[in-house]
Amino acid sequence: MQFRDALQTAGGNALNVAVLAKRLGHESSYIGIVGNDEAAAHLLNVLKLEQVNADYIRQAHGENGMAIVTLDEQGDRIFVRSNKGGIQSRLRLAFQEKDVSFISGHDLLHTSVYSRLENDLPQLCGLVPVSFDFSTNREDDYLRRVCPYVTYAFFSGSDLSESECGELAKTAHGYGAKMVCMTRGGQGAILSAGDRVYHQPIVETDIIDTLGAGDSFIAGFLTAFCVKQDITYALRQAAETAAKTCGVYGAFVYGYPYRLEDGGSSEKTRIL
Repeated sequence: MQFRDALQTAGGNALNVAVLAKRLGHESSYIGIVGNDEAAAHLLNVLKLEQVNADYIRQAHGENGMAIVTLDEQGDRIFVRSNKGGIQSRLRLAFQEKDVSFISGHDLLHTSVYSRLENDLPQLCGLVPVSFDFSTNREDDYLRRVCPYVTYAFFSGSDLSESECGELAKTAHGYGAKMVCMTRGGQGAILSAGDRVYHQPIVETDIIDTLGAGDSFIAGFLTAFCVKQDITYALRQAAETAAKTCGVYGAFVYGYPYRLEDGGSSEKTRIL
């Protein structure tokens, strides 16, 4: 959850991707651990309103994950404090046979460094392709541990030069990641597919809030690429999706008309 003055929005990397994928016209689901407080009730209600499948969510006694976020004058988010994931930080998802069957019915699975699923990746990548957001974690030991099981690797790289992005992509590819994308804030994004490097500039927009822009980029890329298998097209859709998110408070606001300008595709992808 993020709280901004009186504004309370549901959020979190994997949840943002699931909701935005749904808003982009695709079936999506969310599996996670939530608490039993008011924040958790709000999150569950948002998923219901957004028609994201939440049948396999776990609910535990305790505080839901929460962060307090403010904005600077440019609309860039500043994390004030958080409860470090709340109850989810003290528990872990234990995948059962019914979970495995459910996951297998999707086209891909997205997770992140915040989900603590590293030990489950060998099993998960055998079910569907895995997308993983490393955020700013670029430690070699961590890349060595995670990249062998990842098809789509996303990094936050606004502090990296273009040559440093190239070195990071080379390392991640070397450990097994198939596609490696570095989002760089106002500098756009760089994606390496191994044999070719793609550059995607930002889509100019009036910025209100950058919170969730990276998650929106991921959702836009994954849904577009799964449908058309065209990296250039998917990167453009990703940039447009991120730009739209920068025009609202939070990663998404319920009821905001979030669709691509061309109306999207009639083909649908299932995102977890």
